[in-house]
Amino acid sequence: MSKQKQIENTGEISPSKQPLLRKANYILIGVGILFLVLGYILLSGGGSDDPEIFNPEIYNKRRLIVAPVLMLIGLIIPIVALMYRPKK
Repeated sequence: MSKQKQIENTGEISPSKQPLLRKANYILIGVGILFLVLGYILLSGGGSDDPEIFNPEIYNKRRLIVAPVLMLIGLIIPIVALMYRPKK
């Protein structure tokens, strides 16, 4: 009996028909998107309604350090998630 018929008879998925991404990959991609959304939320605000008035809140640590770092992490995590292959 050929190997293909053996695979069909046993009901196993052949290596060529296994999905490229598994549940762990999708979870990591979701976590990366959440980091991006959180970074954008932290980056928003700090403006002034009147263009003649300067608001120094635009230069606080949250907008200059925390938000960009979260956004960078949010870009790295999905890249790692696409390359991650869970152990069997």
